[in-house]
Amino acid sequence: MAEDHPVYPPGTAEIGRRRTELAPEIHDAFEQFSRAVFRPGALDEKTKQLIAVAAAHVTQCPYCIAGHSKLARRKGASDQEIMEAIWVAAEMRAGGAYAHSTVALHTLAEHQPVH
Repeated sequence: MAEDHPVYPPGTAEIGRRRTELAPEIHDAFEQFSRAVFRPGALDEKTKQLIAVAAAHVTQCPYCIAGHSKLARRKGASDQEIMEAIWVAAEMRAGGAYAHSTVALHTLAEHQPVH
């Protein structure tokens, strides 16, 4: 029987240790940066986690989607708020494609076919 090979293998403690071992200073700097970003400030922790859920969907990182969805709930976000954040991300992703059609339309106008 063929072994199951997921596209996104699970994160494990061993992988975390290896990541740290290979670049400890950078890992520590990233961890410090992450803690600073998600500390309450002008935005509360729940809002920051909802933004992270939306960004994770735009960047399409399954690890971030799972992690920040759990953290958003832990910080008090409802399932409805999390889903609404995901819809905001979807609109922004679609809106970017729509807005970038300007580039294609200008290019097409500049390069009219010769008849």
